[in-house]
Amino acid sequence: MILLGVNIDHGATLRQARYREGGGAEGGNVEPDPVAIAERAVKAGADGITVHLREDRRHIQDRDVWRLRELPSIRLNLEMACTRDMVDLALKVKPQAVCVVPENRTEVTTEGGLDVVGGRDRVKACIAAMKAAGIETSLFIDPDDGQIELSAELGAPVVELHTGAYSSAYYTHRRVIEFQRLKAGAARAAGRGLKVNAGHGINYVNIAEVRTLPSLNELNIGHSILSRALFTGIDEAVREMKARLNP
Repeated sequence: MILLGVNIDHGATLRQARYREGGGAEGGNVEPDPVAIAERAVKAGADGITVHLREDRRHIQDRDVWRLRELPSIRLNLEMACTRDMVDLALKVKPQAVCVVPENRTEVTTEGGLDVVGGRDRVKACIAAMKAAGIETSLFIDPDDGQIELSAELGAPVVELHTGAYSSAYYTHRRVIEFQRLKAGAARAAGRGLKVNAGHGINYVNIAEVRTLPSLNELNIGHSILSRALFTGIDEAVREMKARLNP
């Protein structure tokens, strides 16, 4: 069985579109509540909840992270930049897992994989700190040999392969090329003893191919599920994605 992690960031995006200035993440008229979305997603079959606490707090807020962590029914995966502030926060919250991602303040969503090679020392320190705290660390990387090899060398137990290039190329001639890159990357990572996750741009169509990646442990999907939920509700959106992930 391949696990399904549901990213609820854009539930918070919708909330912040109306309530950004209020400073509150919950209560009163504030809606939608991303924590309530997370609870329903888990009841519908999600194996975990992923949130990206960005440095500019554009969607998920600190209080959201703490509330999610307090729920025993939720396995929390915290996406974060490799900065001192974010490492310190993760060590306080102690989610079950963190995924270290690159972060560009001008991007709408994460646009590429983490440069483990260029940030070797910072990434190594982050992995060591998380390991000492009993937090599983994943590195969100492009399926490139150098990034995979160094991830293993630095002691990361998990890599999450960035599927964005493949998803963007799905209806073009580059689809086959990008999928072969993912397949080779997944095989190389598994061969180095890394647990293999994947995410970014996965939807109800391309999941049929993505799910065939070798040694795949978990997919993290957000935008497509929340978009479908506008029509079907979060419960049915999660159930359908889980069924397509494990037909």
